[in-house]
Amino acid sequence: MAASSRRPGSRVRPRRAKGAGRVPDRPRASAPKPLRFLPAGAHETPTDAYFGLLPEESAYGTSRIVILPVPFGGTVTYGRGTEKGPEAIRAASQQVELYDEETRREPYRLGIHSAPSVLIRSKDPAAMVVEVERRTGRYLADGKFVATLGGEHSISPGAVKAHAAKFPGLTVVQFDAHSDLRESYHGQTHNHACAGSRIREHARLIQIGIRSQTPEERDRIDRGDVEALFAQQMQDGDWADLVLGRIPEGTPVYVTVDLDYFDPSIMPATGTPEPGGGSWYPTLRFLRRLSEKARIVGFDVMELAPIAGLHAPDFLAARLVYKILCYALG
Repeated sequence: MAASSRRPGSRVRPRRAKGAGRVPDRPRASAPKPLRFLPAGAHETPTDAYFGLLPEESAYGTSRIVILPVPFGGTVTYGRGTEKGPEAIRAASQQVELYDEETRREPYRLGIHSAPSVLIRSKDPAAMVVEVERRTGRYLADGKFVATLGGEHSISPGAVKAHAAKFPGLTVVQFDAHSDLRESYHGQTHNHACAGSRIREHARLIQIGIRSQTPEERDRIDRGDVEALFAQQMQDGDWADLVLGRIPEGTPVYVTVDLDYFDPSIMPATGTPEPGGGSWYPTLRFLRRLSEKARIVGFDVMELAPIAGLHAPDFLAARLVYKILCYALG
């Protein structure tokens, strides 16, 4: 990949003037323009790509990382707007520093390609899941590290299925307020409330932060089919060892994050917020330790339902994406 001339850590991304080289830095626009995906290397401006990357930093052929946006919200049952999540994360990502102060890493230098969105006309989640699996599998076959952004949690099983085919023995670590272990909901087996059940069909499943479920879902955990760390268990000291002790060294791990895992005080922009959720730094410490013990081979961030005029949740989601890239690819 061609080396970037951008000063590492600069908060202002330079733009390219027609018929000339780089122009001097200028202030960011207050409202980023809507995302328009173009062929690799053909971005009209740097801000068409996630994290404001330039064409030479985000071309498919030279990028190690692919971000796959899936703006799907066809089965939501309470707060709506998850289909706007990927674009809100993209807009917020323009403000994320590309140098990570904790790890001292800059994953953007590996190349981060913004893939075309998975667009499904129907509200039927089954067709969407099939397309997510197909697209993810194609990127994995090309040797890419794939991060999928939603959208509702019904998206995740498609990405997990593709990763399970690529990485035998896959374990999925699910951050979530809800078990999502229903077999069907509202007549749909691919409803967002069934995401955990569909994931479990393809991989071992460990859930973290659970604080809302049905008796049937709890029975499934009690039987040992799914492993879970409940939010109440996370209030007493360092909970990370309770999970890390169950994961052998070098295990391929896929991380799926439903943002309602976090406490509504820092993440109110979800369709079904639940009190008593996770905190920022303990979660990051766990993710870093997980990456050191196991191999994070892919991840997704789901269920952002942007709130107009409130940018903090969007930025948290964008920063979380970049932090996981730092840990997984360091």
